Amino acid sequence: MTLETIRHGRRVRARRRVGVVTTLAVLVLASYAVTLMVGQTFYSPGEVVAVILGEQVPGASFTVGQLRLPRATLGLLSGFAFGLAGVTFQTLLRNPLASPDVIGISAGASAAAVFAGVTLGLGDQAMSVFALVAALGTATAIYLLSHKGGFAGTRLILIGIGVGAMLDSLITYLLSRAAAWDLQSAMQWLTGSLNGATWERTLPLLIVVLVLGPVLMAHSGAFAALHLGDDSAAALGVRTNRTRFVLILAAVGLLAFATAASGPIAFVAFMAGPIAARLVGPGASLLLPAGLVGALLVLVADLIGQFVFGTRYPVGVITGVLGAPYLVYLLVRTNRSGGSL
Repeated sequence: MTLETIRHGRRVRARRRVGVVTTLAVLVLASYAVTLMVGQTFYSPGEVVAVILGEQVPGASFTVGQLRLPRATLGLLSGFAFGLAGVTFQTLLRNPLASPDVIGISAGASAAAVFAGVTLGLGDQAMSVFALVAALGTATAIYLLSHKGGFAGTRLILIGIGVGAMLDSLITYLLSRAAAWDLQSAMQWLTGSLNGATWERTLPLLIVVLVLGPVLMAHSGAFAALHLGDDSAAALGVRTNRTRFVLILAAVGLLAFATAASGPIAFVAFMAGPIAARLVGPGASLLLPAGLVGALLVLVADLIGQFVFGTRYPVGVITGVLGAPYLVYLLVRTNRSGGSL
């Protein structure tokens, strides 16, 4: 293989990645715009832009500015955060099944929120704080339990699955003792929902995405090296333990704040990375494509849940329906090939 052939291959992969990222970004923006325009009343693109620019448009100022805009923004940010967090775990652990949905972190946030609402009778803001703290605590506990004798991805996944199963059992117990009027608010913390989105819930997530997203992007080189294994990464000059800790902490922070804002939208963190990997191809960073895939999944699933069926469904129900078959497919594929992203 000549040097020119290698360079040509790199150029082809770079063009493919740019094309995929551009296409995904356009689709995300189009889905975001549609979410702002459609509903019981349709508003034109000009009216939507006028509202965003701060102009007073009869009807649209409230419907678009106070209802649809926070909902669409929360969906975009949550999907982007879940996509980044999911692909970080999957790449570091070199296993497409190592998603926060699967290894118990999302279950920790859900269990804490349900406990706060059902048992303690706390409001939405307190439930969000409980979910945030629990996600961080669950991730820390799983990491510490799996670190005995050195870091092992397979051990972390197995321990995470066990912890998740225990937490799911706790959620079932809490719901069995809940009053009927508590079940509605608890449902957000089981599947995820954008209903009742407000700027108070959305702005903290925006800040976290703007802070932690660039942290992950800045470590993309070390990220790729860790995907080759600890020995190879260390030979390339990567401080493996420190880098892994920073990446996991950033991913858990994104996941925790997204879950606190919208609930654990099912399977988005799980699906975004593998889908991005199929689109981009080998040898390219998956962080930005996975984030965009996650945002697109949430926005499109929310539109489907609101308008395709006779009854409106939370976004997590739709992503769950999409994600369950994909989980079976990945289980079969991984069992046959032992593959990674």
